[in-house]
Amino acid sequence: MSFDSLGLSDALLKAVADQGYTSPTPIQVKAIPPILAGRDVLAGAQTGTGKTAGFSLPLLQRLMENADLALKPRKIRALVLVPTRELAAQVQESMTIYGKYFPLQTQVIIGGASINTQTRLLRHGCDIVVATPGRLMDHIGQKNISLSAIEILVLDEADRMLDMGFLPEIRRIMAYLPKNRQSLLFSATMPGAIKTLATTILNNPVEVAVAKQNITADLVSECVYGIAKDNKRELLSYLIGSNNWQQVLVFVRTKHGADRLEKQLIKDGIRAASLHGDKTQGARTKALDYFKTGKVTALVATDIAARGLDIEELPHVVNYDLPQVAEDYIHRIGRTGRAGSSGAAISLVCPEEAYLLEAIEKLLKRQIPRIADTGYEPVSLKVIDAPKKNAPAKTTGKKDFRHNNKKTSPRSGAVSQKPNGNKPKKRAHARP
Repeated sequence: MSFDSLGLSDALLKAVADQGYTSPTPIQVKAIPPILAGRDVLAGAQTGTGKTAGFSLPLLQRLMENADLALKPRKIRALVLVPTRELAAQVQESMTIYGKYFPLQTQVIIGGASINTQTRLLRHGCDIVVATPGRLMDHIGQKNISLSAIEILVLDEADRMLDMGFLPEIRRIMAYLPKNRQSLLFSATMPGAIKTLATTILNNPVEVAVAKQNITADLVSECVYGIAKDNKRELLSYLIGSNNWQQVLVFVRTKHGADRLEKQLIKDGIRAASLHGDKTQGARTKALDYFKTGKVTALVATDIAARGLDIEELPHVVNYDLPQVAEDYIHRIGRTGRAGSSGAAISLVCPEEAYLLEAIEKLLKRQIPRIADTGYEPVSLKVIDAPKKNAPAKTTGKKDFRHNNKKTSPRSGAVSQKPNGNKPKKRAHARP
């Protein structure tokens, strides 16, 4: 099937062709026609399936069909709500790329950026607003924005917005929107809370889904390294250096953990940056840009910050800490193996996380392959007892290796990477 068969205008088809796309993805095939017909849509789609274009293309076309280009200032006619700043930037980029032959304007309203600058841009008028719920409520409270002319509402990655606690803000935003509108809800998973939300904002929706929920991409190879908690950083540095990885996204559980691991990797000679919610928008944008352009090898990120990242042909994802919610494992490794490219997802799992691994494998309905020879003393990933709150953490294997230690480490992860990207040199590596 080609894009020509979906009912898109010549201007949109030209913009799509300019990007080198010839065939729509399954979500685009199923979502675009009903959206063009004005129907509400409830779509289940994993990240990396082309869902952003799936709603951007028909949204742009519907706005152009009834556009009053002479109106000054423009009224906001479409609102796209997203959970994170990075996803907001990605959606704006898509609107700009696909709408390049349309005289439509898009503004991004997110936290971490100047609210005064955003207010000035809103007063000049625009057709589409892409916003995170919290900052949008700030503008509503200050009467900087009117949503009374909204014709199309999009909730993108709705499950993540609920996970992040945005449901109260979403409900308050709904009160400012016209009841007579088209609403589109996209979500990677469909828990009960999402279905309940859908019944309150969607009117007789068309339901579309492109794949079974809770499955991982076919092109992603997965493996588990059973490793003592104190040896994780050392093993990660070794894997990056010995395999000459040039781009790896590393997931950690906390903001503090992200900052700490970033500093440790830099000490190991690895170009690293961190990405989390406490970073300013400028710092987050800079870190992501450095990662995409190869100035940074390892990007250490929390789940919230990494949601919505669109990095072409990302080869490696590492779960330094396993996620507390099993479904997040799928979202994490979905950063790689996108758009037909292969990728690898590596999980460093300590005994304290065995119960989390068990939950992930129960969700996947299969066991993730184990690496038998990690270069360290073997650890057991068998779940014996449920974790107890405030219980002291147990460690297995060697103590954390420090570079000024005189002891020999089973696997010395310290590597050095020259700024020009030459192959890293591994220091004193000895097998146990």
